Amino acid sequence: MPTTLPSEADRAALADYAERCGDHRFAPVVVLIAAYNEEESIGEVLDSIPARSCDLDVDKLVVVDGATDDTAKIALKHGAQTCIVPTNRGQGAALRLGYHLAVERGAHYIITTDADGQYDITELPKLLRPLIDGDADFVTGSRVLGSNERPQLIRRAGTHVFAWLVSALTGQRITDTSFGFRGMLAEVPNSVTLEQPQYQSSELLVGVLSRGYRVREQPMRMLARTAGVSKKGNNFRYGYRYARVVLETWWRERRAVNTNRSTRKNLTTNITA
Repeated sequence: MPTTLPSEADRAALADYAERCGDHRFAPVVVLIAAYNEEESIGEVLDSIPARSCDLDVDKLVVVDGATDDTAKIALKHGAQTCIVPTNRGQGAALRLGYHLAVERGAHYIITTDADGQYDITELPKLLRPLIDGDADFVTGSRVLGSNERPQLIRRAGTHVFAWLVSALTGQRITDTSFGFRGMLAEVPNSVTLEQPQYQSSELLVGVLSRGYRVREQPMRMLARTAGVSKKGNNFRYGYRYARVVLETWWRERRAVNTNRSTRKNLTTNITA
C-alpha cells in the first residue's frame, strides 16, 4: 500500500505551493529538509548544499512544518523551494509531503538531511553515486561505520540496540537505523506504507528492507548541532517510542507479506483447479 496524502493540511500546503511556484519542475536530485523552528541554522545548511553533484543538478526543498519563527522566510531567502504546512504535525508527516511533492514534480533521486547542521553535506556523493550507478535503491549513512562528534552515552548505546533489533527482525545487517542523511530513488518512499508523524527514520528503513529494496550503508560523520535544541524529547521516552515504531512497522509489513503470499497461493490454486 503506497503512502497517501489524505489530510486537509497536506492539500492546503500543496495548493499554496502550486499558487506560489506554478508548474516548477525539480532537478534530478532533490535535497529534502523537514524543518520546524530552525531559523538559527537552516540558512547555513542550505548554503552548504551544492548546485550540482555527481554531474547532476540539485534542488533544495524545505517542508516547513508549522513553524512559528522565520524558518520559511529564511529558507526562501537561501534559495530553497519551500512548502509551508500551516500546523505542526511532526517530521514524519512533513517528509511524506516532501516525498510526494518531489516525485510529482519530476525528481529522480531524493536526499534527506536535517536543518540543524548535524550532517556533512560534502558526503552527498556517497549517497548519490550508488543510486546513479544502479547499485542500490536506498543508501543511508552510518555513524557507527563512520564517526560521531560529542555522542551521548545513552544515545550511542541506543544506536547499537536498535541496529541489533532491526537486523534481527529483517535478516539484513544494519549498523545505524536513525541516521537522517539518506538517499533513495524517488519512487521508493512513495511505494511503502508510511504512517508515523514522528520517528519516521525507522519506519522507512524497516519498510524498505521488508519490501526487498537494495539497501546500502555508507560510513559518514555525525556532527554536533550548529544551533537550537533537539525536539526528540528525553532519552527514555524517545527510546520507548522508537522501539514501538520499529516493532509495529515490522509486524505490519510481515502481515502484508503473508497476506500477499496467501492471495497468490489462492489465485494459483483457482487457476489450476
